[in-house]
Amino acid sequence: MKPTQGSWGRLLSKINDRDAAETVLEHKQLLGNYQHSNFYIQPLIEKQQGRDIRAFVVGDRCIAAIYRKSDHWVTNTARGAEASNCPVTDDIADVSLRAAKAVGGEIVAIDLIEAMSGELLVTEINSSMEFRNSIKTTGVNIPQEIISYIKETYL
Repeated sequence: MKPTQGSWGRLLSKINDRDAAETVLEHKQLLGNYQHSNFYIQPLIEKQQGRDIRAFVVGDRCIAAIYRKSDHWVTNTARGAEASNCPVTDDIADVSLRAAKAVGGEIVAIDLIEAMSGELLVTEINSSMEFRNSIKTTGVNIPQEIISYIKETYL
């Protein structure tokens, strides 16, 4: 269970059975804040090598990507996952660009999982991307890429 708005992998719940689901839903209902009642449920997909991919899309390009690896099921670097460079393959670029286009995203981060089947699956499209541990890891100046895109497109 994931909130529709959030960052750093906070307020995620791994729900293993009905009792846990009922407990988490009750907590969300009783917290009283409308944001707690907005969430979605997605299946937990086993990741290859305990990692996922964060790809960065700016305009019509996938400019960089990182692997995020953790022994924990949450792989956000803000929660201790290790970041390493992920080469932007044709598949990563294609899936990321199609995901961005599907939501009209010009500057987004796409979270992907390499499923055990080898298929790339989109788990999130982040409209307010963060690139903690990504600039040094990839060698790509992500903020400069964003600024250049905005200047070229809108100014």
